[in-house]
Amino acid sequence: MKWFATPSQLRARGVVGLNQRNSDYIMRYNPRHLYPLVDDKVYTKRLALEKGIAVPELYAVLSTQHETAELDHIVETHQEFVMKPSHGSGGNGILVIDGRLGGHYRKANGDLVSSAAIVHHASNIVSGMYSLGGASDQALIEYRVQFDPFFSHISYQGVPDIRVIVFRGIPIAAMARLPTRASDGKANLHQGAMGIGIDLETGISKGGVCNDKAVDRHPDTGYETTGIKIPHWDEIMRLAIRCADTVGLGYLGVDIVMDRDRGPLMLELNARPGLNVQIANQMGLYDNLKKIESIDQLPDGVEERLAMAKAA
Repeated sequence: MKWFATPSQLRARGVVGLNQRNSDYIMRYNPRHLYPLVDDKVYTKRLALEKGIAVPELYAVLSTQHETAELDHIVETHQEFVMKPSHGSGGNGILVIDGRLGGHYRKANGDLVSSAAIVHHASNIVSGMYSLGGASDQALIEYRVQFDPFFSHISYQGVPDIRVIVFRGIPIAAMARLPTRASDGKANLHQGAMGIGIDLETGISKGGVCNDKAVDRHPDTGYETTGIKIPHWDEIMRLAIRCADTVGLGYLGVDIVMDRDRGPLMLELNARPGLNVQIANQMGLYDNLKKIESIDQLPDGVEERLAMAKAA
């Protein structure tokens, strides 16, 4: 069944709505001059590298139409790669290539596409088709994460990620986002991926949501998604805290992937993270937000803030 409730019922369960999120948290705690640190993925990645934060390797940045025409040469030494717009949002414009067959590239869902089609996609990214506001953009070519086999039975083809909401440097909620057939192997809830809530203290999964419906099994694999212990949980939480410290935003979404060989990697940061994490956890954000907001002086140390998150 879909989730329906009256406004009073939602308030009673501590559910934060878009207007409240925007006015009380994003506008108040996210200074506008810091937005480029997260809205520009090239800038974000380079800043993270300066701070020693683990991220997928960046192969190339295409900024002009002339450079897109050289794409075949640029990626000739990489059988697998990801192409994404630097200023994209909502997973739009992301192309995942996981191999080659003859003169074609193979997408994550198994479809084959021509070299011309790949170049055309890069050209669309640079022209601004997927960018915020439609302005000219850059196409990032980066390492394709080799997802941890731990997730193989609860994910469809693509790479799962973990979204951690961090408020004033303290993680307050988290969910794993699992690709599905409907999402074309992408870990984006708006495109049909599945979200499962995660208990901050233990790193164990709770219930889930897919297409705004409460579910407890992956729609494609059929495996149950509750009671799963997420590996490297404390490391994931520490990484989210360090990312928040790096960009200085008070209300932040941190997207982390688990690489088979490299462990947790920061994938993206989001200054306007969505609120589906509440549905995935079957719990509103308000109580945790107010608890952290009421503390005048928060500790500087990562370990102290990790302990606070677990105690929330």
